[in-house]
Amino acid sequence: MRRNVEVKARLRAPEAARAAAERLGGAGRARGAVQADTFFRVPRGRLKLRRGPDGQGELIFYERPDAAGPKLSCFTITATDDPDGLEAVLAQALGVLGVVRKERLLYLVGQTRVHLDSVEGLGDFLELEVVLTEEQTVEDGERVAHQLMKELGIREEDLISGAYMDLILAKGESGS
Repeated sequence: MRRNVEVKARLRAPEAARAAAERLGGAGRARGAVQADTFFRVPRGRLKLRRGPDGQGELIFYERPDAAGPKLSCFTITATDDPDGLEAVLAQALGVLGVVRKERLLYLVGQTRVHLDSVEGLGDFLELEVVLTEEQTVEDGERVAHQLMKELGIREEDLISGAYMDLILAKGESGS
């Protein structure tokens, strides 16, 4: 499994975060995409099928603690040319938990993927994914995350735990 250290936070000032991400990562490195993530019921971790605007899909399984602040996430991703067929099989076998729809801007800042997300029904968020090398420890990734949080103006009270799907379910919606 691949590993990264993740942070998820509510954005109070999306434009300020965008300007900071551009300053840190360069405006030319930003890519925007509309994504729909269908989450499936699984006994542990999270399993989602991500659809991008190009019609392709990625099946993503990940495990991480539901805690605010930097945390280790272990994940596996596989691409699919048939997201409709794969979704039908997984929905039949596992059941669908819900769907998260978002518009995402991606900035690459060193070894970190900085996501600025506008999530349907929830608002604006920032997600950091510090991609760890084989030699790096979780603590190394946490140091990088804390430094970027400072540079992007993310405060402790902005941090959230869990996934967007959890927030949608807490509001009593399924996102479907």
